Formats: sequence, C-alpha cells, structure tokens
Amino acid sequence: MDEDFRSPPYFDLLFQRLANQHPGTVTAFGKHVHWGHWSEPEKAGLEASEYAAAAEQLCDLVCDAASIEAGQTVVDVGCGFGGTIDRLNQQQTGLKLCGINIDARQLERAREQVVANEGNEIEFLTAAAERLPLSDASCERVLSVEAVFHFDREAFFHEVTRVLKPGGRLTLCDFVPAERMVTFLAQADLSADDAIRWAYGSIDLTYSLNAYQRLADTVGLQLDKVENINAGTLPTYPFLYHNIQDWKDPRDIDRFTRATRWLEKASRKQMLCYTILTFVKPRRG
Repeated sequence: MDEDFRSPPYFDLLFQRLANQHPGTVTAFGKHVHWGHWSEPEKAGLEASEYAAAAEQLCDLVCDAASIEAGQTVVDVGCGFGGTIDRLNQQQTGLKLCGINIDARQLERAREQVVANEGNEIEFLTAAAERLPLSDASCERVLSVEAVFHFDREAFFHEVTRVLKPGGRLTLCDFVPAERMVTFLAQADLSADDAIRWAYGSIDLTYSLNAYQRLADTVGLQLDKVENINAGTLPTYPFLYHNIQDWKDPRDIDRFTRATRWLEKASRKQMLCYTILTFVKPRRG
C-alpha cells in the first residue's frame, strides 16, 4: 500500500460531522468505525446509542477470540479511532497496547480519546499494515477489526508472522465470500465502482476460507478458529441507511446507499459472511 494512501472520501464527511459535534455521529462512530453485532438482531433498533453498544459487542467478540491475557503486547492494525485499544484498556490491566493506522487523522483522534489506565501502556503509530514498525517476535497478539480487506493480505500476513512470538495469535474479521462467489468478485473489481470507492475505498473481498487457509500455510500460520457472526451484524444496514438521512448532499446519500445495499444483499444471501478468523503461530521445538 502506498504511503500517499487516503481514507475513503466518506471519511472526510465523517470527520466534518465529528468536528461539528453532530450528536448521532459522535455517539455511533466517535470511537468505532465498523459494523455492529447484536445478540438478538430481531430486536435491533435505530438509536445511535444502541449502534455504539453493538459496535462494542463486535469488538468484544474479536478480543474474546484472541484470548488476550495480562502481560501481553497487543497490536491493533487498522485501529481507526482507537476504540478496540480503549475497550481493552478499560477491561484489562497489565497490557502493552499498540494501535497502528496509515491515516494520521484517525490516530490524532485516537490519541485525544484514549489514555492508558494504571497498569497499561498505550502507543499509536502511523504505518502501513504491510510494513509494521515492530521488532521480530515482539508481540503475543495482533488484531485487525474490519480492515484487512484494505491491505495487501500476503504482505500483511508475512509481517504478522514476523512480529508474533511463537504461540502468538492473529485475530481479524472480514467479509468472507462463499467459494462460488470468488471468481465473480475477482472479475468485478469492486474498487472500480464509483459508489463503493467513495464509501469504502479500495477493497478486496475475494478471500474465501480456502484462500485464507492457503495463505496461512504459505506464511507458516495455522488457521485455528472460524466464527461466522454474519446474522448478528445484519442490523448494521438499516441503521446506516437511517443515519445518513440528514446528510446535506444527495449525491453522497446516493453513493453510500448504493454501495451499502450491494454489501447488504450479498450478506443477507450469504454470498459474503462476516467472519472472525484466528490464526496461531506454531511453537517450535
């Protein structure tokens, strides 16, 4: 990924609304800029506070899958506004927490919001996922919450393998396609679509479970756990459509809606399934 990478144009609008202290935006997206998860999706509502709680729940599911323990160094790649780092900071002690993002604006907000509690250490670093500014075998856990589809996965996985200690874990969440969809998605080039590029930037949704397994084998990781949480994330879509109704520019509403409806349709038909994946770096000898 190039150093001149920009966040999707949608982020420019998001930063404007945050700067203007738009109540719904601050509540829903002030800490986390990712999908939510509902334990009872059939009861989901449209309140910003409920969405914020669902985003925290998704964060908790990822952290639970990672099995984070006191004394560990935890790195969140594509950390956004630091919401996952802050969640761990509030829930656990004895952690060294590092958030990495290529967008300095997001890290500026993270540094303003996230302050280490007693017993924890926190730092935020500006860097690409494919060039982690970390020493070899320097951390026990690497997380990536709804960001890996922006990365060069092969380069990222090589870097993760390098920085993890033996026995360490990588836990990420991704929109994982059914095998029957891979060829179509590869040919479609979603990032060439104006609406998708505006709303979500450059994305690659072609990595099926088989592709992840092959990649893990290549870099020397083991695919340990797969958790399909797709059903619990589906209320994200009605909330997003509700949230954008007061946007000023109808072109922005149209582009975001078109891009998001494509994702919703694919997710509801399980052509794409929101999935948490955990990989382990084997212990040697």
